[in-house]
Amino acid sequence: MASKSRPKTISVYLYIPNIIGYIRVLLNCYAFAICFTNKELFSILYFISFVCDALDGWFARKFNQVSTFGAVLDMVTDRISTACLLVILSQVYRPSFVFLSLLALDIASHWFQMYSTFLVGKSNHKDVKDSTSWLFKLYYGNRMFMGYCCVACELLYITLFLLAKESEKMTDVLMGAAKQSIIFSALLALLLFGWATKQLVNVIQLKTAADLCVLYDINKKHNA
Repeated sequence: MASKSRPKTISVYLYIPNIIGYIRVLLNCYAFAICFTNKELFSILYFISFVCDALDGWFARKFNQVSTFGAVLDMVTDRISTACLLVILSQVYRPSFVFLSLLALDIASHWFQMYSTFLVGKSNHKDVKDSTSWLFKLYYGNRMFMGYCCVACELLYITLFLLAKESEKMTDVLMGAAKQSIIFSALLALLLFGWATKQLVNVIQLKTAADLCVLYDINKKHNA
């Protein structure tokens, strides 16, 4: 039995979207290794890794290679890469508490969402059709809207990193950048709106997932 199951296990590891996931991990490792010595190259590699996040999903659906391992690898890579960038930003901007709070919200909301998804028997954490929040359903139900929010968030963090000097106030840097040109101001506004929307979705996600966990506990006690 073991000899028969082993090839199947190996085949999942070698799914095209999962190989893309490994490439993302390698890109991020090298990017963060050089982040303070070559900001421009770091930003390019980090963004390429982020773009690959969309490619692995497309390949998974295209070649029917959707897997639980791939979904976990994708989310863990997303969360770790964003967390590392937020930690770096917390070291170059004041107050650092802002970025550490964003890191905590990001991890907590996704962890609760994943755990509550398994509790209620769903196979995908993006299945939020039964949610009462229109924004939550719009975010996960519309790939274009979710893509805009995610891209805006990551580009904002990359922009802040490129503009950062040692121990600066984030508001001063943003205001200084906005004054450079009207076009830059408009782009910055688009990034800020997408970023703010994603943080609001994270809050809604955290509260919704926590409610599901509590409801599970209540039902478990009643059925005991």
